[in-house]
Amino acid sequence: MLTLHDYLPSLNGWKIRVLLGKLGIPYQTKPVAIFAGESRTEEFLAKNPAGAIPVLELEDGRSLAESNAILTYLAEGTPFLPQDRYLRAKVMQWLFFEQYYVEPAIGTLRFWTLTGRLERNAGGMVDARRETGARALAAMQRVLKSSPFLVGEKLTIADIALYAYTHRAEDCGFSFKDYPAFAAWRERVSTEIGPGYPVPLYGSEAQPA
Repeated sequence: MLTLHDYLPSLNGWKIRVLLGKLGIPYQTKPVAIFAGESRTEEFLAKNPAGAIPVLELEDGRSLAESNAILTYLAEGTPFLPQDRYLRAKVMQWLFFEQYYVEPAIGTLRFWTLTGRLERNAGGMVDARRETGARALAAMQRVLKSSPFLVGEKLTIADIALYAYTHRAEDCGFSFKDYPAFAAWRERVSTEIGPGYPVPLYGSEAQPA
């Protein structure tokens, strides 16, 4: 059985749980106490040298890190990853976009906001991330004005990856009212994903001392 090394409040891990659920793939979860240093142990670093979750451990013991690489691996041969060369490349375009514009900006701002770290990072770092996050949402808005999903007419791993952090962007001060096509897409993806995938909040272990 697959093993997902995960920290439940992480939306990078959440992406993987959603796709595993949609595909009906059985797996077991191994929680990683990242704030207690469990992701920096030699055992964990052997699975992911970067010391980050999620990590998907295969049945044969091999490991795969980076959430969007894991999504691609799991989606191979399914409708969530098109076989058409161009459409497949468009999915990859959005996966790279997510890790460059969305996760470092919206993901970081959300983490700082929900764990009481925003004030200590106030100023240039917050402003730069907020500008990048707004740029990302505006880019999605432009595309989604004329397309129900990011790549064509059907839900793909591009939508799952982008939805993860952007659907919680209001947690860190962005307004969905500013991006109506994005907001409509958010509702479509939510319906496609369905219930059963809650987003746990950061616990006391994530709060600054």
